[in-house]
Amino acid sequence: MKNEIIIKKSKFITYLYNVDNDDKMNEILDNIRLEHKKATHICYAYIINNKVKINDDNEPKGTAGMPIYSVIEKNKLNNIIIIVVRYFGGIKLGAGGLFRAYSKSASEIIKLYNKTE
Repeated sequence: MKNEIIIKKSKFITYLYNVDNDDKMNEILDNIRLEHKKATHICYAYIINNKVKINDDNEPKGTAGMPIYSVIEKNKLNNIIIIVVRYFGGIKLGAGGLFRAYSKSASEIIKLYNKTE
């Protein structure tokens, strides 16, 4: 599942996958990295069998992976990864702006996911 939003000229492309093991998750991440070689950041969070991983990919600490994870946790999802690919648009968002942008990206993809369930 895929969704895209633009916030202050930065493009946030969000992916959601159901995964149940680390190998599948790593394969998905590798494919996203290949597809988006020129992306500024590829941030993600997942919960697989109640194991959590959060990655900010050089965004300021706690501004990308944590808001993505918070949305997953709030929706009580398991065996899921949300990846947000960011292409920087030239306008700095600040820590609060980044937190809101990644939260919004994750929330939007979960809304789409819930509609397909």
